[in-house]
Amino acid sequence: QVRLAESGGGLVQAGGSLRLSCVASGGTFSTYNMGWFRVPPGKEREFVAARGRTTGNTYYADSVKGRFTISTNNAKNTGYLQMNSLKPEDTAVYYCAANPVLTKLRGRPPNENGAWGQGTPVTVSP
Repeated sequence: QVRLAESGGGLVQAGGSLRLSCVASGGTFSTYNMGWFRVPPGKEREFVAARGRTTGNTYYADSVKGRFTISTNNAKNTGYLQMNSLKPEDTAVYYCAANPVLTKLRGRPPNENGAWGQGTPVTVSP
């Protein structure tokens, strides 16, 4: 099972940007579909974005479309989530996820039998 480690979270003002990184180890990163989820304060885990490993197709939650971009660099075993025009409602702990099966990554429950990172907190102030 691949292991994931996120970084890049922090405190930012509304309208600002952050880039989250997710470094994978212990597996072949290119064989995994990659995704990002978040857990806002007091709420359930929610899907943010995903990228298919074979097609490169990307998928986004409606709440982040046009503001967030998911990408991967297989040579660096790293995935990214570029977050622009951040809003206070984007405040959450962000988790990267990896799954060899895209439908499981995006399914219910999310990322069944997949790998999760430890999470990185993002706080957006008004």
